[in-house]
Amino acid sequence: MLQITIPKTEMWNESTNEFIETKSRVLALEHSLVSIAKWESKWCEPFLTNKQKEPLEMLDYIKCMTLTQNVPDVVYNQFSNDNLNDINKYIEAPMTATTVRSLKSNGYREQVTAELIYYWMIALHIPFECQKWHLNRLLMLIKVCNIKNQPPKKHSVNELRARNASINAARKKRWNTKG
Repeated sequence: MLQITIPKTEMWNESTNEFIETKSRVLALEHSLVSIAKWESKWCEPFLTNKQKEPLEMLDYIKCMTLTQNVPDVVYNQFSNDNLNDINKYIEAPMTATTVRSLKSNGYREQVTAELIYYWMIALHIPFECQKWHLNRLLMLIKVCNIKNQPPKKHSVNELRARNASINAARKKRWNTKG
């Protein structure tokens, strides 16, 4: 979870022609599958794409990430550049020490949506409590489960020959024979 502090500010209200002072606020944000599902249900498009999000779309995603209750919309307009940078760093952070080698892709790339991630969770028997994890951590768990559930890799003919040759060499040495 990320906590963002928005300092108190003074703003001009054009309709009443007076200054408004807003109090300092701390927002709790969580980049999770729940947040993505909320955003996708509103925008009806996949969130996890390479397409650059419009500022309004990103601002709305930050609203979907917000765990703090009853935050007025005006608060989201008070983010500083540092706040936005912190949020972007948090979204991009791996949140895990696990790494996997990238597997060769067959060129087909499925469009990843919240429903597809929920399907993966069901298929891999990942409990629904994990939907509140940082998204990158959840996706890493899904990758690890996929790798661990794959059947063992078959050895090539050359690997089998090399293995058998080393076993035969060890037996010759052990029994003191020439073969």
